[in-house]
Amino acid sequence: KLSPASVKIPTSEEERKNATEETDILNAYDKLLKSKSSVHFGYPYNLMYNHEELYQFMKYSINNLGDPFITSNYGVHSRQFECSVIDFFADLWNISAGDYWGYVTTCGTEGNLHGILLARECHPDGILYSSKETHYSIFKAARYYRMDAKAIPTLPMGEIDYDILAAEIEKNRDRPVIINVNIGTTVKGAVDNLDRILRILNNLNIPRERFHIHCDGALFAMMMPFVDFAPEISFKKPIDSIAVSGHKMLGCPMPCGVTIARKEHVKKVEQRIDYLNSVDTTIMGSRNGQAALYLWYSLRKKGVSGIKRDVVHCMETAQYLRNKLTEAGFTARLNDLSSTVVLERPMDDALIKRWQLACEEDIAHVVVMPNVTRGKIDKFVEELLECKEKFGRMTPARDESPLNKLACTSWGGNVVAPVGDFKSQ
Repeated sequence: KLSPASVKIPTSEEERKNATEETDILNAYDKLLKSKSSVHFGYPYNLMYNHEELYQFMKYSINNLGDPFITSNYGVHSRQFECSVIDFFADLWNISAGDYWGYVTTCGTEGNLHGILLARECHPDGILYSSKETHYSIFKAARYYRMDAKAIPTLPMGEIDYDILAAEIEKNRDRPVIINVNIGTTVKGAVDNLDRILRILNNLNIPRERFHIHCDGALFAMMMPFVDFAPEISFKKPIDSIAVSGHKMLGCPMPCGVTIARKEHVKKVEQRIDYLNSVDTTIMGSRNGQAALYLWYSLRKKGVSGIKRDVVHCMETAQYLRNKLTEAGFTARLNDLSSTVVLERPMDDALIKRWQLACEEDIAHVVVMPNVTRGKIDKFVEELLECKEKFGRMTPARDESPLNKLACTSWGGNVVAPVGDFKSQ
């Protein structure tokens, strides 16, 4: 009932007479989604949420067009909820009232597009530096805005290579520095060391007015503030913007995100629009007011303690998965500040599709979210073992392939070398 022929929109009365009933199509679709959601492992979406209390608002066309802080003439909006969400994240990332601006975006990519746009407006002749393992949206922004950009090689764990970054900045010190700092890379969940990057800028005597830092927080900028003894991602440090996805950690039926920036930078892109009776400061014109409402609801219901509980679950369950894979004889890695477990790519594409694993060459990953349980992990590892028995194991595609980098000793861990006993004489 979900074939192209079944879901085709009729364009004549004859086609309408023979068309499959919409109710039958939707029932089949619901059944498909239930099946796919039960074995969802490879992408960072929290599928454990309940927004039934908000269903009543789906009958309204809620549109937050224009700036979130300047109400337009369109009255069916959710700005009060959007501003509350922005205030929450501003407090989470330590920026004082009156110093910040932000909005609810359609996704993390839009937040990155906005953050890099602000960087270019502040430094039109700047060079964008970001690691090769950066999310594709950062280099998409560079293409859109015709910016010079440099993809910096990474360390085996996925962090930016700090020495190469320093050398590239030194070579181009006549031009302003724009840096994208990854707070969790797409594939390995690696977190670039913001403090080390700031030390590089300080050691090179790059003045504050000559550099701009955007943080791509995607998943982990939402989680890191709730990890004990984790590095601080904060506007108390000389950073300029942070973008994060909303639907990933919090859970939401539609993709969404949040971006926060220093208010002074936003003035460079602001334009008055009489038609809206507001100002244009965002990437999009019409903006989904439902998303702001859903994010507000999630934050209110969970609270700080609920988010902390979810984060602890993800981190501990990711360690459980890594350990189960290692015990089963698979190559598996987990970065310190991450819930993304990287493993050798299974040889069976059917298993990859069943568990919806995200793959890159000869590796795959599982992103442990609040809806991932130890029971699901046990089932997954069981099927991986069956796959290994039937199809064998992945061999590295090349000398410098991602799978070979998983074996690098810089990751640490007992899968690299046995622990030696030391006795003093």
